[in-house]
Amino acid sequence: MYTLKEGWIAMHGEMPTDDWDGKLFCDKTDADRTFLTNRIQGFLAAYTFTLVIQGQLTIVYNDRELMLQADDLFFYSPGMSVTIIAASADYQGLCLLADENATIELTTVRDLVYIAYAPIVQLHEPKLALPYVEALRLAERMYEIINYLHSEHLYKTEILRLLYAIFLLDVQNAQQRAIIHRQTPQRVEEIFIGFIRLLPQYFAEHHDIGFYASALNISSVYLSRVVRQVTGRTVVDYINQMIVMEASFLLRTSTMNITQIADRLHFADTPSFSKFFSRLKGVSPREYRTKQ
Repeated sequence: MYTLKEGWIAMHGEMPTDDWDGKLFCDKTDADRTFLTNRIQGFLAAYTFTLVIQGQLTIVYNDRELMLQADDLFFYSPGMSVTIIAASADYQGLCLLADENATIELTTVRDLVYIAYAPIVQLHEPKLALPYVEALRLAERMYEIINYLHSEHLYKTEILRLLYAIFLLDVQNAQQRAIIHRQTPQRVEEIFIGFIRLLPQYFAEHHDIGFYASALNISSVYLSRVVRQVTGRTVVDYINQMIVMEASFLLRTSTMNITQIADRLHFADTPSFSKFFSRLKGVSPREYRTKQ
């Protein structure tokens, strides 16, 4: 998958600023610019928060159509499948992106995975409809980040980390206010988010439910039941989605041959990988690479 810096260059062809470290970025977006993200969505190892300022945005998130409007906050997490299919002419938004690895390094944001997935668990979709005052507070924080990103402040890096941590606390505060009545028991929520936390680290090597269930100290049957209760999808769906996205990314961006990709993703042999890829993507790995 692309790091944030690699993804930005893939979209725009150049760095946003000469001194950007690739860890955090925030910017205003409109109807034209937002469609650029379709080039890398699903291949971006970064958390993204999109706050709609005005207009409407229609996306497909994990095969489900979702409409966003003013004061909605949308969460994108690494490895999730997202495609923007429509944006109104007057659409304006703010988009904050944080590199996955850089974010995990920050001790103040260890709960980021929870923040990103709590709306899915409790509201069954990756967005929050915010009261105007809370949306305004988040917008102000995002504009602060934009200003410091383009400043020459001697302590810019440290300030950006603090502003990002404060932004996440504001998001978590908004979540807790939105989720007054828990629709999903806390134990179920913890198990699902624990599974999602493990998946990006181990999907290439471990394709079986048993590994993740064991890591969470529960049975495979119980893990399957939890994931289906929260999302309506299966554990295997999530594992396969991560595998096929990584395979697609490697076919698009690397010089590895198909056998090497099959080995990297721990398939028994190349035919097994090709059969798996063809079933999920509708074309063979070779055909997919040729079309890119």
